[in-house]
Amino acid sequence: MRGKRLGRRRVAPLRLIRGGTVLSTLKWLWLSALVVVLDQAAKHFAVQGLELHHALRVLPGFNLTLVHNTGAAFSFLRDAGGWQRWFFVGMAITVSVILVVWLARLAANRGRLACALCLILGGALGNLWDRINLGYVIDFIDVYAWTWHWPAFNIADSAITMGAIILIADSLWLDRAEIDMHDVGRAKVDRSRQGT
Repeated sequence: MRGKRLGRRRVAPLRLIRGGTVLSTLKWLWLSALVVVLDQAAKHFAVQGLELHHALRVLPGFNLTLVHNTGAAFSFLRDAGGWQRWFFVGMAITVSVILVVWLARLAANRGRLACALCLILGGALGNLWDRINLGYVIDFIDVYAWTWHWPAFNIADSAITMGAIILIADSLWLDRAEIDMHDVGRAKVDRSRQGT
């Protein structure tokens, strides 16, 4: 099966075979599932054990404070009037689909990138669940210095942040030889399939 041609670039078809691209990178989806489970469990305990907007001091610089966030990260568009709920639902679904397709097309030797994508995916799905079912995202982690408080966040937000950091680090410091060797190997396989 040959890939479709888009402009000058040939897009490889997805192959669902053992050891192929799809199965070898989609195995990382367990990490996304773990993020969703931990995020939802922590949010459940926060709702059961905390009062809305009342801080429970844990350590200096760290509180647990239950907040209902109808906006995005850092409460962006929090007071937009309700339309933002479905805007963010649509955005989260779109981003999730893009991440899964990216993951499926990822080379088997790109473990760091697969880890980053799955952390971001798990965080997006954890917050998406809240937004669809509740109309807001449950945040409860409150970090502060003196009187300045960082906007409250949750485990899903933390996973997205960690995934983004790994993604940036991977793109900046990835050993280029690793990618080049994979491309050389793929080119040899493509030539042998074409009979040249």
